[in-house]
Amino acid sequence: MPYSQGLFISDDFKVVSHSDVFRRALFSDIMFKNPNYVYGPEDRYVPAKLNAGEFILQNIWQFKDTVALINGATDEKLTYGEMAQEAMNLAVSLVRLGVRRGDVVAICAENRREFWSTVIGVICAGAVVTTVNMIYTRDELKHVMGITKPKYMFCSPLALKFQANNFRSLEYVKKFIVYGDEKIPNMLSYKDLALAGPAAKLSQNVKYEDFNVVDVEGQNDSAMILYSSGTTGLPKGVMITHLNILTATASTVERPKFVSLTITPWYHTMGLMSHLIGFVKGTTTVYLPKFEVELYLKTIEKFQISQLTVVPPVLVALCKSSLKYDVSSVLIIASGAAPLHKETILAVHKRFPNAQAVVQGYGMTETTLVVTFNSSGEKEGSVGQVNSNTIVKIVDPDTRKVLGPNQNGEICIKGAMVMKGYIGKKRQDDFDEEGFFKTGDIGYYDEDKYFYIVDRLKELIKYKGYQVAPAELEAVLLKHEAVRDVGVVGVPHPSAGEVPLAFVVPQPGAETTEVELQQFVAERLSNPKHLRGGVRFVEAIPKTLTGKILRKELRKIVKSTKSKL
Repeated sequence: MPYSQGLFISDDFKVVSHSDVFRRALFSDIMFKNPNYVYGPEDRYVPAKLNAGEFILQNIWQFKDTVALINGATDEKLTYGEMAQEAMNLAVSLVRLGVRRGDVVAICAENRREFWSTVIGVICAGAVVTTVNMIYTRDELKHVMGITKPKYMFCSPLALKFQANNFRSLEYVKKFIVYGDEKIPNMLSYKDLALAGPAAKLSQNVKYEDFNVVDVEGQNDSAMILYSSGTTGLPKGVMITHLNILTATASTVERPKFVSLTITPWYHTMGLMSHLIGFVKGTTTVYLPKFEVELYLKTIEKFQISQLTVVPPVLVALCKSSLKYDVSSVLIIASGAAPLHKETILAVHKRFPNAQAVVQGYGMTETTLVVTFNSSGEKEGSVGQVNSNTIVKIVDPDTRKVLGPNQNGEICIKGAMVMKGYIGKKRQDDFDEEGFFKTGDIGYYDEDKYFYIVDRLKELIKYKGYQVAPAELEAVLLKHEAVRDVGVVGVPHPSAGEVPLAFVVPQPGAETTEVELQQFVAERLSNPKHLRGGVRFVEAIPKTLTGKILRKELRKIVKSTKSKL
């Protein structure tokens, strides 16, 4: 039959319209993988019940005689059996106290032994964990607590020291539960809820074989509400479901039995999720409450640490230290939270000569943890290949066109570990029409599908139409022997749009000048990347506790002082 009035014969000999053909073509494309998308392997198998608390508890109970955590400063040890027992006791006590499925329970404390039993116990009780930075200012605390409005809050004596007055203003908190031995008026004791005894809420320990978690809808119910870093605005409440956590922790890949050292705060995704992933494999981790170069190196020597989990500023500080300790036990160094440049990696290999690999990952709170990971350490400077059950595409920030290899664009992510969404925000504000989360990060992948991070979309400096990545300038400046730390931002310019300005922390005892550093950059980078905004010497670069430069704070300094332009 010839074409007539928009009709023609299809392959199955039926008369169809052009609109039908278009619709079929559109939907048939959904059935084929996009050649410019990068797909991760499918190697995660989650339990049918979709309850993250039950899964974690089942796994750590298998290792009940194994040491889970060692405080490197005090030698205090915590076994998986102790962790699991306190978690079960606490879950039962919380339900008896009135905690119900979906209630939000906050934890505000430094890294300490009770933290993990609290996390697991709250999730087993069907409630939602939210973790809080104990050094928040009054306004910051009010903002994040206003997002989740927790009914119950666990806190340490140190957190109370910082926040007692601010805590009293949180009218929605029904009960405060305090860690440690001290009894505080009008507050409950963690020990009374988590440890069995005559004076406690439980007369005897809950038996594992008798314990049953509260039912949840794992695909939709939040297990955690965490807060985005707020480097480009106020923190947002990130809803992490039970399924998100299960997918992150249910890897079928075996992990080597390394003894790891970490200083990452546990309230942050990097510390929180990386530990849960390790717990289900029965790993032993040494932790330090805070970072001090000498204590860190001494801990490596004392415990014969084989794996370091760090953020880039820590590595820079370690590499620039002249202190001598035996670090020959270190075999693997895992870095995350911010870009790690090739020059830093070279310096790390000199500092830790037996390190087999310096591996990087790329992730964020919104993806439960890892998006890409360079597990082999190949292609130094790369953050690796796409993680399991994840799809990544690179799109042009302006046209939203999907890009191919070696083309810079915005990184967009889809998968089982991507958050449910932000509290109080419409999903379409942050996800595209295909369900990809728009990260705001700029990067690319090469022919082998290894990814590289360029910078934040909102942090790129626009010089006469050129896009200048602050991270590239920072990497070059860190090569200078007189530079200890650096942060670069763009400052307004009447004709160029923006020009780069560097804030520099000098090495103690070293001398350099603004002109010297400007020339140093000019000799190594192309014209648009020269430091036309100048150099300012400062005592410290403002950063989050996970090592991300707070460029908005640097911009405030620029605005508050007279411009040199």
